[in-house]
Amino acid sequence: MTDLPLLVEPKTLEARLGADNLLVVDLGKAETYRKLHIPGAVFLDYPAIVAVNKPVMGLLPDSAALERIFSATGIDSDTHVVACDDEGGGRAARLLWTLECAGHRHMSLLNGGIHAWANEGHPYDEAPVTPVVTEFKVVYNDSPVADSTYINDRLGNPETRLLDVRSPDEYNGIKKYAERGGHIPGAVNCEWTNMMDQQHNLRFKPDAGLLDMLAALGITPDRETITYCQTHHRSAHSYVVLKHLGFSKVKGYPGSWSDWGNNPDLPVE
Repeated sequence: MTDLPLLVEPKTLEARLGADNLLVVDLGKAETYRKLHIPGAVFLDYPAIVAVNKPVMGLLPDSAALERIFSATGIDSDTHVVACDDEGGGRAARLLWTLECAGHRHMSLLNGGIHAWANEGHPYDEAPVTPVVTEFKVVYNDSPVADSTYINDRLGNPETRLLDVRSPDEYNGIKKYAERGGHIPGAVNCEWTNMMDQQHNLRFKPDAGLLDMLAALGITPDRETITYCQTHHRSAHSYVVLKHLGFSKVKGYPGSWSDWGNNPDLPVE
């Protein structure tokens, strides 16, 4: 079994390519994958790992669907998954969060994704890779998940912090992608791209700077933090950032604002 960390650098991954039980999963755009992907990487279409119950988007698929998707992708209980994409890590991070919900324990995010891999001269292929079908079994783990009831019950609790990683205009209700605009009461705002180093191929910013930025918002490792966005796509990236920084009490909100903002029974700021 590989000993790769949660956040893996391209140079480290290149040295491990071809190792037993290591599988690179690419969730970037299909056209990007056809032009350029990491040798041995299999393609996974992002919509396959999210469920929809309109108007609520970005839900967690049921166990049967996850078993079918992950088995077809070539993932089993021993597979160490390294996820990547071509957008800064949102889709890849959502895969890791979903795997964790399914009880999988061996996973990494490629820091900087395809941007870092290609721009820094690592080898790539163009021919598609056909996955070796396996048998994945879901052992549901609810520790990474917060739903609207869980959040509503903790509103005003100083030990639980809500991190809204949408744009400031979404947070303030200027841009509205649900029946109601605004944010969950008490949530603080940090747009997800603020955690990316735009000058370093979309890697995570250095740990010390991220910790300082989060602490200024009241987001600290001693408290529970729940991340959300519009559908738990952007906030899955922030979830992995927090896990990388050593936060042990962190959850993601599937459905996110598409769930909360469309439920008239829930309070809004």
